[in-house]
Amino acid sequence: MTLPLQNPSPDSSEFIDILMGRRTSARVPLIEYLVDDVVMRPIVGGLLLREWVPWGPDRTQQKRYLDNFVDFWYRMGYDFVRYEQSLPLPERMDIIADAAPGSDKDRAWPDEHHGMIETWEDFERYPWPRVEEYDFFAFEYLNSHLPEGMGLILSHGGGVFEHLTWIMSLEGLSNALFETPDLVRATADRLGELMIGFYRTILEFDRLIAVFPGDDMGYRSATMISPQQLRSLTLPWHKRFAAMAHSRGVPYFLHSCGKILAIMEDLISDVEIDGKHSFEDAIIPAPEFQKLYGNRIAVLGGLDLNILSGGSVEDVRRETLHLLEMCAPHGRYAAGSGNSVPSYVPVVNYLAMVEETHIYGRKK
Repeated sequence: MTLPLQNPSPDSSEFIDILMGRRTSARVPLIEYLVDDVVMRPIVGGLLLREWVPWGPDRTQQKRYLDNFVDFWYRMGYDFVRYEQSLPLPERMDIIADAAPGSDKDRAWPDEHHGMIETWEDFERYPWPRVEEYDFFAFEYLNSHLPEGMGLILSHGGGVFEHLTWIMSLEGLSNALFETPDLVRATADRLGELMIGFYRTILEFDRLIAVFPGDDMGYRSATMISPQQLRSLTLPWHKRFAAMAHSRGVPYFLHSCGKILAIMEDLISDVEIDGKHSFEDAIIPAPEFQKLYGNRIAVLGGLDLNILSGGSVEDVRRETLHLLEMCAPHGRYAAGSGNSVPSYVPVVNYLAMVEETHIYGRKK
């Protein structure tokens, strides 16, 4: 078979049933957290024969971008479109030109040493956004322009912990946890309340099939702050977001990078996540994670980004097939990257991963 698919047949209901353990299927669904525009652009402009239009300031340009966005997910064979945006939360960033071949964009990293909020005065001066003033146009447009059978997977861009480390800086947060813990809690709670308002809005969309936020909480070796502090500051917010999703009748998946095994029981039993995404072989390969938790939550993706970005097409095909053979027979599994598809992933490698998944399902 070749991509793009000529006659996709998305089935978002089956997709969710498979991941929730309610149905078995010969096919293995695809899942992805993000696909960078740098990877998407040559596929849209080349394989899909559509004119690439970047996101822009006017509605016409935004609609054209979103039309391409939907067609990309559809023709690659996903059962859904995943989309996220963040409330405008100013943060200090270090910005350089993206070094990926063919990229004309910038890459940004949070300033790890100096945050926008370091004192109570900073907290009071910070330009906290208002959810009621936020433009949800992209979410609304996607909800009303999906092909039959497709669903929407939405989230706020960045979780409470991520934005906490970006607004206060990681160094500033670490110091404040000991020197001004009340300031840390106030900042985390303000972020959480804003996201509650954000999720109230997106949970109203009728094509929504899952909430799937990202909140990176770990290094390769351990959680970024102590598990106890995460249990106190950020996991209660995930519990509230998950409860909101469940009350709407949709699952709550979580993308979180790093070694967060110390809080996995909290995430499963207390927060009640329905699936875990982001796997790195150096931490715990997806099949090993599945052995520990796969009878309780879905395992999402798992192809190590080092292979996806730096391996050959043959490497990608071999490792994708290995993952499928190890994980798919146990159910509650969707194939995809272990993290996301950033700008430096070769397009041929991304296509090989997706195509190998389709081939595997057709052989069953």
